Amino acid sequence: MTELQDVIIIGAGPAGMSAAIYTGRGRLKTLVIEKGMPGGQILTSDWIENYPGFPEGISPFQLMQDFRKQAETFGAEILTDYVKSIEQSDEGWSIVCQNQTYTGRTAIICTGSDYKKLKIPGEAELTGRGVSYCATCDAAFFKEKDIAVVGGGDNALKEAIFLAKFGKSLKVIHRRDQLRGEKILQERVFAHEKIDVLWDTVIEKINGTDKLESLTLKNVKDASLSELKLDGLFVSIGTLPNTGFVLNIVDLDRWGAIKVDGEMRTSREGLYAAGDVSSACPKQVATAVGSGVHAALSVTEYLQSLGI
Repeated sequence: MTELQDVIIIGAGPAGMSAAIYTGRGRLKTLVIEKGMPGGQILTSDWIENYPGFPEGISPFQLMQDFRKQAETFGAEILTDYVKSIEQSDEGWSIVCQNQTYTGRTAIICTGSDYKKLKIPGEAELTGRGVSYCATCDAAFFKEKDIAVVGGGDNALKEAIFLAKFGKSLKVIHRRDQLRGEKILQERVFAHEKIDVLWDTVIEKINGTDKLESLTLKNVKDASLSELKLDGLFVSIGTLPNTGFVLNIVDLDRWGAIKVDGEMRTSREGLYAAGDVSSACPKQVATAVGSGVHAALSVTEYLQSLGI
């Protein structure tokens, strides 16, 4: 796999696989590089209910297997390797990986982002069993249940308001004595009859065997401990775009995402970005797919302008 590619897609999540379907169908020589199992962040969910075309929902694993099969049907090649860096070359862009270096006339970065974790006991074990990082993905599983959101920024407050439509009760757990989100969001949270805010509180431990049962909470002012029985916990303390390998290559926004224009182009010619790693994509499967398709169409147009 050392021959020149028309496009190299880094990452095989929804954005990357959608881009591969379109570039492959456009008869561009397409290589997809993924460090692990295709799917990315959505594999942390048990079930996807909000992706169009699946009224009964679909497992994220099955959805990504279907994406992969479709991309390969149109000629895209998918391999497993770890991308260490990316460099401009005479032919276009060289993707330096752990096993070897691959070169493409263009590249699309679709490496996604990772949810920030609490890094406390029980979190990893109970993720997907009561612990979630995406309200729009998993809210429907907690109808008439007792739910909590940890965080105090805009996204945490939006998720709390959204989740309150489903849950029986909702707690917002925040380590400070005031929220950081927009004032209008704070007003809505304070006015909501189902929502209570637990101030000056952090989660020490997430408890449960097969599913979430309770939280061990600590008051940061007096160090007292308490237990909160709960059915669902939504962690909303931010995301980290996977951009470590392009820090000195492309422009990033203040959150660390890759800046793109209306055509999904980065600050460097022939280099594009799509999905959660980019500055132009809400954190949803459908929008990641759309941005991947957009990037693929832009790459196709760019290569056509070069006579390829």
